[in-house]
Amino acid sequence: MRKLFALVQRELLAYFSSPLAYVVLTAFLFINGYVFYLIVAFLNNPSVQAMAPLKLMFGGTIFFWLYLLFVVPVITMRLLAEERRTGTLEVLLTSPVSEAQVVIGKFLAAFVFYLFLWLPTWVYVAILASHAKIDFGPVWAGYLGIALLGSLFLSVGLLTSALVRNQIIAAILAFAVLVVVFSLGLVENLVTGAALKGALGYMNLWSHMDDFAKGIVDSRHVVYNLSLTGLFLFLATKALEASKGR
Repeated sequence: MRKLFALVQRELLAYFSSPLAYVVLTAFLFINGYVFYLIVAFLNNPSVQAMAPLKLMFGGTIFFWLYLLFVVPVITMRLLAEERRTGTLEVLLTSPVSEAQVVIGKFLAAFVFYLFLWLPTWVYVAILASHAKIDFGPVWAGYLGIALLGSLFLSVGLLTSALVRNQIIAAILAFAVLVVVFSLGLVENLVTGAALKGALGYMNLWSHMDDFAKGIVDSRHVVYNLSLTGLFLFLATKALEASKGR
């Protein structure tokens, strides 16, 4: 456990000592803040049907998905690809830690940084709570959905970073894979056959976040996200093991 904690601490220090982290944080908060402003301005229009602003914030607009699809690859692109390029990965793998510990340590550090990005968005909740009564059940469920979705996206980014030496290529590859993962459920209405339609509906991440935003914590959504996260982390571990053998 101490080795794993040391790995997480090492990666977090690397994140917060890098100018890129602050660029990502600034851009993320600026876009999120602007989207929040647009949502509130839109809902203030008397001709618009009454709706909870946070429901739109939690995956209810395409903006939410676009900045996740772009931000997560940037967070994960350097995790293993840069270490492979600079040669420090070989040193790390010859130290008394396993490939699984390296992968989990880097994943946990990226996950902590990802959650840190979302922490300031509680200001939006406070602003809304100061003007109206808020049911915090859907708020907590929405943030749970964001955490689960983040774990899935980050595991994909970590896998692509484990496969290549160039972090830009790792980011592009992660973006491409995430677009596929995100798009699978969206083609549900384009297919026929109850079994295929049901399977694609189960993989619909937009539908997952919609349920979380309503305060519905469906165990199927939780299992789906955690299962895929575990699968991609397992594949990243195998990629590291293969590279160690070369």
